Amino acid sequence: MSVPSGVRTVAPVIAEATRLSLVRHGEAACNVSGVVGGPKGCTGLSPTGVAQAEALRRRLADSGAWKDAAALYASILPRALDTAGIVAPTVGDGSLEVVADCGVCELHPGAADGLDWASFAERFSVPDWDSDPGVPLAPGAESWSGFVARASGALAQLAERHAGEHVVVVCHAGVVEAAVLAFLPVGGGRHRMGLRTDHTAITEFERQEGQWRLLRYNDAAHVNG
Repeated sequence: MSVPSGVRTVAPVIAEATRLSLVRHGEAACNVSGVVGGPKGCTGLSPTGVAQAEALRRRLADSGAWKDAAALYASILPRALDTAGIVAPTVGDGSLEVVADCGVCELHPGAADGLDWASFAERFSVPDWDSDPGVPLAPGAESWSGFVARASGALAQLAERHAGEHVVVVCHAGVVEAAVLAFLPVGGGRHRMGLRTDHTAITEFERQEGQWRLLRYNDAAHVNG
């Protein structure tokens, strides 16, 4: 007897769906030094971050899992571009251009860019985004709600542009959380999830007929054993 699709506990595989693979960048120098890593503060990957990205590249080379990818995008920040450059030979046929897209950048920090976090806390009031996500991080910066709308909107546009294809996006932990908040039925009126996405971890979504499904979150087996 067939089971009606509406009562299935495991969703069927959908060959024609759009697949979005998000990769958090490797550990950055600004992560280690405690600097706000906008365009000024980000100087690329740390040695550990390079090793993490190389581990992901080896995993993808061994599995061939992303040979079907049609496009490779990355945030314009150096830590994401460095990561994308390292894994690019294992995405698609290995010749895909890394397309830089500011839409998938981490939250724009405005005047906080390049400050260490202690100096930031002294100079600006730390916003309470759990109660008011509309407060900017600093002068000229985005608010949390503005960032979530921008980042999730950019991902949705990529999914529309590459309908029915597999797209890889090297981005940031905040972008991953923005996708979860925007694409999934997160309840309780929560503004933030407090996710702890690992460096170079993979999070994947599937989209069909405007509906999103989470396939996996925070898969960092290549660095976590």
